[in-house]
Amino acid sequence: MYVAEPNRTIEAANGVRYTYRRCGPSGATPLVLLSHFRGTLDSWDTALVDRLAVEHDVIAFDSAGVGLSTGRVCRTVRDLAADTLAFMEALAVRQADLLGHSMGGFVAQELALVRPNSVRRLILAATAPRGAPEIQGYSDDVLAHVDFDRPGIQDYLYTFFNHTETSQRLGLEFIGRYIEREHGRDTPVSAAARADQYEAVVEWGVPDHRALQRLAAIEHPVFVAGGDADFVVPPSTSHLLAGALPNAKMKVYPDSGHGFLFQHHHQFTEDVLAFLR
Repeated sequence: MYVAEPNRTIEAANGVRYTYRRCGPSGATPLVLLSHFRGTLDSWDTALVDRLAVEHDVIAFDSAGVGLSTGRVCRTVRDLAADTLAFMEALAVRQADLLGHSMGGFVAQELALVRPNSVRRLILAATAPRGAPEIQGYSDDVLAHVDFDRPGIQDYLYTFFNHTETSQRLGLEFIGRYIEREHGRDTPVSAAARADQYEAVVEWGVPDHRALQRLAAIEHPVFVAGGDADFVVPPSTSHLLAGALPNAKMKVYPDSGHGFLFQHHHQFTEDVLAFLR
């Protein structure tokens, strides 16, 4: 189970010692998880990972300078893609399926463009294409709930879940799973690391129609997914993303926000497993 999976480390050719967790059967194509802004190993829903790990070799990791990994934090998405490749190469993972959540979805897209042979299939969750409108940084109300050292329960609920009774209740259930791990927890992302990550988010969001046209080069099968009430990444950008990709399918999950994959973890994991099969 992911909640009890030990933290492992591996040193890559770039000199970074990455911390990661890995669970599930070996031998299948690995499924690499790419985290959201200020996400760490602890940010992934244990219920989601455990279900995916029934059929897949699931790998979560801290990128350079984040959480328990060493090195300098990447300040562009291109550098984050190179960082991900360095980690995969250190583990001798030549090709993987990628599940990118929010900023992790930016990285997954970039990786598919710069090293297409390293990717088999893409799952892009609550994310947006480079250069899309309305994504150059987060709104002031979102930043007010995420840009400090230790967000509280209400900050998680505000940012990741719809502001309805049902969504908030399911958000509390997620937080219960989030705090279940008692030993070997990851280190929170520092203010300096958040600032560097946010530079990458803002740079990705500079409006640029030519950047949008790059999506035509991603020929991999892609599953684009999002919540219908996302306050962090506008749901319209998911439609834009899916429409610009040559081989994409899309699903919108009801009454859910940026953390739709945690709220609807049962249905989302079944959809992902069907897509990967």
